[in-house]
Amino acid sequence: MRNRRAIIVALLGAAGACLLVVAALFVFRSRPAPVSPAPKPVTPVSQPLVSPFTGEPVTSPGPVLAVKIDNIVNARPQTGLSRADIVYVLPVEGGLSRLCAVFSSHFPPVIGPVRSARDDDLQLLRQFGRLAFAYSGAQPQLLPVVERARIADLYAGRAGGYYRDARRAAPYNLYARTRQLLAEAHGASAARDIGFRFGPAPAGGTITAAQPVSYPAASFSFRWSKQAGRWLVWMDGAPATDGPAVGGPAGSGVTDGGQLGAATVVIQHTRVGSRFREWGGPAPYAYSTGSGRAVVLRDGKAWQVHWSRPHGADGTTFTTGSGRRMTFARGPVWVVLAYG
Repeated sequence: MRNRRAIIVALLGAAGACLLVVAALFVFRSRPAPVSPAPKPVTPVSQPLVSPFTGEPVTSPGPVLAVKIDNIVNARPQTGLSRADIVYVLPVEGGLSRLCAVFSSHFPPVIGPVRSARDDDLQLLRQFGRLAFAYSGAQPQLLPVVERARIADLYAGRAGGYYRDARRAAPYNLYARTRQLLAEAHGASAARDIGFRFGPAPAGGTITAAQPVSYPAASFSFRWSKQAGRWLVWMDGAPATDGPAVGGPAGSGVTDGGQLGAATVVIQHTRVGSRFREWGGPAPYAYSTGSGRAVVLRDGKAWQVHWSRPHGADGTTFTTGSGRRMTFARGPVWVVLAYG
């Protein structure tokens, strides 16, 4: 009997212990799990917006305005070139040169003297999208081609903003007010990638104090200025300067002045043919598509590079001998389309 009672008591004790364990487990599982603190929101690091044409900071991508500028001696000093992101130098008839200035980051109040378009302008400018193009006209066969091109057409014969100044002889006295040009540049493309890359200089390069390049009847020299941090531009043996506008609104036409310069200069050797005639002779057509050799000047050095632009809608890539992209110095760029 005693043994029986002992067994019952032992069983009751074991059952009680089990109940205590179950109760403890229930209480433990009933407690709310500790809540981890919510992760702090990650604030994205905003990258500064830079111009694809100069590599310099900009507040927003501006519309692209290209203006055809005369470069004969009688047209100098030109007005507004110091504010251009890119200045292209192209050959024209008579062995002379003409400029095509591209603006997007900054716009001078006045630009000029404005002159006529050439056939090779259209191929060159296609890489910018549907940019605004200001020009004074074109020869009769070419003018309809220009007007049908993918541009916001700012032909001086139709667009506003142009004026002539009697203190200069025609045709070197046609100027344009950029504010009015932009107001009429409906649907003009914003700045976009055209192949330029900016950053620290690649390895190599040859120390260079000056780099000449010439056409049959025009010469240029780009001379490194360590003080200015620029390649200063010389034309036909004289410093190329940015002069004040003449005949514009009072106080609105003065530009930065001083000698023109560029952070990077590209001398792009290319094939030069002819498709239209100007003044009774064939007008040079500098091909900006294809590929070839080029010299890139930056930081007081010169690099021998390869350029490539397979199609007109593409930008132009520049690569070093190792196959890496050539980087430009941040700032204005001058590109000379040179013979061969």
